[in-house]
Amino acid sequence: MAVIGDVLKWAKHQVSSRVPSADLDQRDADYIREQLPGLWLLASLYFRADVRGLERIPKDGPVLLVGNHSGGNLPPDTFVFTLAFCSYFGVERPFYQLAHNLVVSMPGLGSLRKFGTVAANPDNATLALNSGAALLVYPGGDYEVFRPSWERHNVDFGGRKGYVKLAREAGVPIVPIASVGGQEAALFLDRGQWLAKLLMVDKLARLKSVPILLAPPWGLSVSDMVPRLPLPTKIAIEVQDPIDVDGDDDVVHQKVVENLQAGVDRLAAERRFPVLG
Repeated sequence: MAVIGDVLKWAKHQVSSRVPSADLDQRDADYIREQLPGLWLLASLYFRADVRGLERIPKDGPVLLVGNHSGGNLPPDTFVFTLAFCSYFGVERPFYQLAHNLVVSMPGLGSLRKFGTVAANPDNATLALNSGAALLVYPGGDYEVFRPSWERHNVDFGGRKGYVKLAREAGVPIVPIASVGGQEAALFLDRGQWLAKLLMVDKLARLKSVPILLAPPWGLSVSDMVPRLPLPTKIAIEVQDPIDVDGDDDVVHQKVVENLQAGVDRLAAERRFPVLG
């Protein structure tokens, strides 16, 4: 058992050591400015992006944007909202997004860091907010993003409430960001939490899910690490009114989730068919 423990410790160190440190200066406003027109055209045509209520976000200063999350490791909701935020507020406004360690460390995804993506942990989140930036977080993480597609309109953070403490300590409001459509970019069949434990990636890579899904061009896939083509699902996003963080964590958390679920329900009621919107 001691040998197995040592091997797990070594493997965990190898994974964590490859995660880039959070360098907020890696966000490149000039790069975003160059890429924004083409990427927004892609989002508008492929995902038929519909983003509402951006005027509800405070026009300057730090703010914690809390969203429900969908679409696996290729989440179109993050892609669409990031482009919309930068278009509305301008690329000069500092804006960062938290992502799983494996996402920010995957080869070929260095451009995400130029858009402001940093590894999801409390230190990086605090660093971003203390710098005066807007920060987008998804408390549901891989638990929510890999939920079965028939639960696509359920907001489910898996009981995670740490974002409330983060907002309170930083002295910033929480703005809920509701979205629909992302969980239709593939057919997610199972979170695969049992598989994550079996493969021990829950200990090695802080990965609680190894999902099972159907997606082009591979068909049935286990895990979401192999590049795939997201289906051209319509992405609709609605920004909710800011929420003060005064009060008990459970009360604030419940208010955030209720606001998100109400926004998701409104957007879902407008959809006639999956993917088509």
